[in-house]
Amino acid sequence: MSVTVAAPRLRVLAQAIVAAGGSSPEEAAIVADNLVTANLSGHDSHGIGMLVSYVGDLKAGRIHPNRTPDVVLQSGCFAVWDAGMGYGHVAARRAMEWCIATAKEHGVAIHGLRNSHHVARVGTYGEMAARAGLVSLQFVDAHAFTRSFVATWRGREGRISTNPVCIAIPGTATNPPVILDFATSAVAHGKVRVAYNSHKQAPEGSLISATGKPTTDPATLFEDPQGALMPFGAHKGSGLGLVCEILAGAIVGGGTVKGPFPTPLAITNSMLSIVFDPARLGTAQSMGPEIDGLIAWVKSAAPADPALPILVAGEPERLARAEREKNGIVVDDTTWGQLRQIAADYGVPFPG
Repeated sequence: MSVTVAAPRLRVLAQAIVAAGGSSPEEAAIVADNLVTANLSGHDSHGIGMLVSYVGDLKAGRIHPNRTPDVVLQSGCFAVWDAGMGYGHVAARRAMEWCIATAKEHGVAIHGLRNSHHVARVGTYGEMAARAGLVSLQFVDAHAFTRSFVATWRGREGRISTNPVCIAIPGTATNPPVILDFATSAVAHGKVRVAYNSHKQAPEGSLISATGKPTTDPATLFEDPQGALMPFGAHKGSGLGLVCEILAGAIVGGGTVKGPFPTPLAITNSMLSIVFDPARLGTAQSMGPEIDGLIAWVKSAAPADPALPILVAGEPERLARAEREKNGIVVDDTTWGQLRQIAADYGVPFPG
């Protein structure tokens, strides 16, 4: 079962819950907008349902509202900030704003954000850069869960996290930006949580049981004996997930996932952002027509299924937004009930 809720109502609810946890109106608005935009974009794994874990972390003192990142290093086009376990939505947005301004001035910006609570949908920050006419690459790790959820190639136990990658390319006069944003696991952890709450099966090839056997039962991530998520593309996704851990965790300095995990810890992200102005490469006049020609060529192929047109990165999110802005966002009953209880605990009005 599920309910369908209009995006503006979800924003009001999310903002009120975050504000009730001690955040300023500005911070609450940023967090709420980020979460609901994820839902609108078709990424329910990073949407309103994340408030359940956020509130748990708030009550345990594992999120620090209204935290301004500490500048660890900032020189020219390089910077490293420590978010101090503040809301990642805010810290990562500020980091991207710094990257955009710095890349406009110097041509390139390299930014490390560490010790941040959940940065949520990484595509949000790629979209910011693309709107500014810049190319961006983000590599993210998550290293402070109660355990690692993703098995590596040939393994049957979790050893790394879902470690997302985002590559964003600005739009042209004809085409909108290309936003490639994906977890290095077969599916995001949150997508399995949504399936679990909705009493649905996980996609084929995304999970293994505790004995290493393929399964579609999402309970394998949340009930004992626990299994693991699979990397996408076998050794390729496994290798890219490891590289994310090294780039965002070891090189940025936020630490890596090494285990064991003696106590429950909050979602902790580190993120390496590389942003540059493509016009500095001398192709300002030619790159737009070249991109348009390439996309047209890709889309000229006959679809394998006539009912499923060929899409390029970023299009699924835009299509989802158009549909969900018109028809509302579907929230599973389990998540809706959890949000109802949180609202009651905080004394926040809940949508009827």
